[in-house]
Amino acid sequence: MARTPIHLRPTADLAPRVLLPGDPGRALLLAQELIDGPKMFNHHRGLWGYTGPAVADGELLTIQATGMGSPSAAIVFEELCDLGVTRAIRVGTCGALTSLELGALVVATAALCTDGTSQALGGSGAAPASLDGLHGDVEGTIASSDVFYDPRDTHDEWRAAGAVAVEMEAAALFTIGARRSVAVGCICVVSDVIAEGSRIADDALEAASKRMGHAAVAALPV
Repeated sequence: MARTPIHLRPTADLAPRVLLPGDPGRALLLAQELIDGPKMFNHHRGLWGYTGPAVADGELLTIQATGMGSPSAAIVFEELCDLGVTRAIRVGTCGALTSLELGALVVATAALCTDGTSQALGGSGAAPASLDGLHGDVEGTIASSDVFYDPRDTHDEWRAAGAVAVEMEAAALFTIGARRSVAVGCICVVSDVIAEGSRIADDALEAASKRMGHAAVAALPV
């Protein structure tokens, strides 16, 4: 029996292709940049989502915020799968574990399942991305973590496993996508370089986020 979503309450059509920012503010920014006349898809629980024809190709596109962390992202994505999404790309931020530049776009080819949600869903090792055609400045494995302000020193461990950056949602999304037969990718802006303690400026983050959005839509042809 199909489940009825309880956290998303759609007020517009869902496109089969979806961008998944964590931040509701980034969902609005990308909707204004990428959609011609966006309509609100969801506002329940502060998880802003928008739907409308993409400026790039005129076909329907949905941008839906997932909130921070893999538990919230997993709930939102499971409900989108129940509603009929077929392709999804996480569009977020990440912290560089290697010598990446602030504002660079990192395409995740796989995500280390170092978060509890992906492991609870059966993920282990590195969960692979399943959507082709996504291009950025760097491609590689990333780590997904439950903890933003982490007192543990796990960076060397993640680097040893091949991770170039860390974020909080991709492993869970990749794991769910594999189980639900939904193609999933991930592209992130480098917002922090962890070893340097440096942080991107707000205006540079906004510009990089728009560039990320255009790269994501280009990977979701109709």
